[in-house]
Amino acid sequence: MQNIFQKEDCDQFINRINGLTTDSKGLWGKMSVAQMLAHCNVTYEMVYDNIHPKPNGFMKFILKLLAKKTVIGDKPYSRNIGTAPQFIIKNDRNFEIEKSRLIAYINRTLEAGKSSFEGKESHSFGPLTSDEWNIMFAKHLDHHLSQFGV
Repeated sequence: MQNIFQKEDCDQFINRINGLTTDSKGLWGKMSVAQMLAHCNVTYEMVYDNIHPKPNGFMKFILKLLAKKTVIGDKPYSRNIGTAPQFIIKNDRNFEIEKSRLIAYINRTLEAGKSSFEGKESHSFGPLTSDEWNIMFAKHLDHHLSQFGV
């Protein structure tokens, strides 16, 4: 598993992102490449921007019970895995804007460092360790960049 708190690994993710073009096609799924980038940005928006409502206590309990192991476990995501409603991108997005945003979020996370994520509250799962945050970020990025062949 790559480490989003290490520059070399972040550079690899950014190089993969830079390998995408507006014409990149997914090997599975329905998203365009711009929608995929916007979808990946949602994870970071939940950390840095206050634009997504937090689930209520009951829903958070259900997410922790049913989804947490899949999201932060070591096993890679399967193709066409379901996603939470706030991650579904239905409208067209600007490729360059979403690409720049994702690269900026990756760099912001690297600069914040591992210690700033230790015990940090997740919208869906409550407090996570920095290792769990790393798995969540890195696994999600790898899944979708692989989806688009980079």
